[in-house]
Amino acid sequence: MSIIQVQNLSKKFKSLTAVDDISFTVNEGEVFGFLGPNGAGKTTTINILCTLLSPTAGTASIAGHDCVGEPDAVRSAIGLIFQDTTLDTGLTAYENLKFHAYLYNLDRKLAEKRIDEMLEVVELTSRKRDLIKNFSGGMKRRLEIARGLLHYPRVLFLDEPTLGLDPQSRLRVWDYIRQVNREGTTIFLTTHYMDEADSLSDRISIIDHGKIIVSGTSGELKDALGEDMIYLETDDDGMTTGILRGLPEVRDVKPSLRGLSVTLANEGSATLPLILDRLKAVGIGIRSANLKKPTLDDVFVHFTGREIRG
Repeated sequence: MSIIQVQNLSKKFKSLTAVDDISFTVNEGEVFGFLGPNGAGKTTTINILCTLLSPTAGTASIAGHDCVGEPDAVRSAIGLIFQDTTLDTGLTAYENLKFHAYLYNLDRKLAEKRIDEMLEVVELTSRKRDLIKNFSGGMKRRLEIARGLLHYPRVLFLDEPTLGLDPQSRLRVWDYIRQVNREGTTIFLTTHYMDEADSLSDRISIIDHGKIIVSGTSGELKDALGEDMIYLETDDDGMTTGILRGLPEVRDVKPSLRGLSVTLANEGSATLPLILDRLKAVGIGIRSANLKKPTLDDVFVHFTGREIRG
């Protein structure tokens, strides 16, 4: 059953089309990865779904409630964790959660019980009376997760939830996300960490220039690139690109961080020697050649390109 439904959604800001006629659904109980470069339209889409913006055209609903026509019902059904912390640093951890419970009109006894539960989940019970200004970045993020889940939301929006965290803190946040998802909460995740999206997401959509350009499971997206990939460093990448694009064994050739990434049409262990022999035959020097399976990073770069976005 779909808990989020988006149909022909668009948002324009004067001459800029930030979201351009996108449609997708999110199934109840899944982790949905929503990926894209900076300025691709991710945050605008989330802001519409969370009732912070109105669309120019199209519709969006959460848990059966229209995001424009029933904003209060939508807000009651969602939790939201922003990229930047929105905690009141002059209050304690307990006071931040208590204020959130008040905003959502939780019964006092229920609020006290839920605050204790969530502090226990994110391992901050011993720090409940400490001021937020004395918390580390990881502790603040954990408290924001507790706050976002306090009112029993059916959907939790996570916008870059581990941005700036150290590896240990990132792993702990992942653990909490998996735990609340196992308990039935639907997760809508944006992240620039492809390992995070790969590990957590049941399905992924990639948006760029306001349009969704590809969707599927992580495995399906990787399979779309081909069987294997070769990373090549040569002394003439331009000539190499021209030669490889003319070979039936090669599906695509793109610049990579170091040299070229070559997407193969078939399994690579037999293809790699043929490619290397072909390049050596025309006098191209090969500095390195590495064969590997496509990663989600490869998928992301393949579909969005390499240019830096603002």
